[in-house]
Amino acid sequence: MSEVLLISGSTRAGSTNAAALRAAAEVAPAGVTTVTWTGLASLPAFNPDDDGESPPAPVADLRRAIAAADAVLFCTPEYAGALPGSFKNLLDWTVGGGEMSGKPVAWINAAPEGRGDKAHDSLAIVLGYLDTDVITKATGRIPVTRDLLGADGTVTDPATRGRLTEVMTTIRDHLAAGSN
Repeated sequence: MSEVLLISGSTRAGSTNAAALRAAAEVAPAGVTTVTWTGLASLPAFNPDDDGESPPAPVADLRRAIAAADAVLFCTPEYAGALPGSFKNLLDWTVGGGEMSGKPVAWINAAPEGRGDKAHDSLAIVLGYLDTDVITKATGRIPVTRDLLGADGTVTDPATRGRLTEVMTTIRDHLAAGSN
């Protein structure tokens, strides 16, 4: 059984990024369990002076979750032409811990066509710097617009759910291939 950690780069309660990740969890294939990390808003601003053997509790929680996972799937919006500051802060906290080094990762860009490309590109740069194992075939644009959500905020569109199933299956298969 492989564990995939799901992390949204949005702190917004009604985030379509979080909705995409909830749907990814719902459609995860056999052999995959998911854990959603929701502590983004609780992370303190990155300060290298605080990044030692006893980091702040929310940082330690993040690092434990990453270390326990077999892979990480991100979904983040773009703010002002870049990664949201809170999400970049999360990534900054992962540099010193080393848990991301070699970790299989993928990301979904849930923005409509023509939006979110700079965040996508920035995330690729940062994850490359962190020496992650990018699962390229599981990374890409899967627009999740409000009209694809049910009243409860769940992705109801069958085509979108199908694409999320493909992402989760690709992550599972990548992990299985790496264990041989």
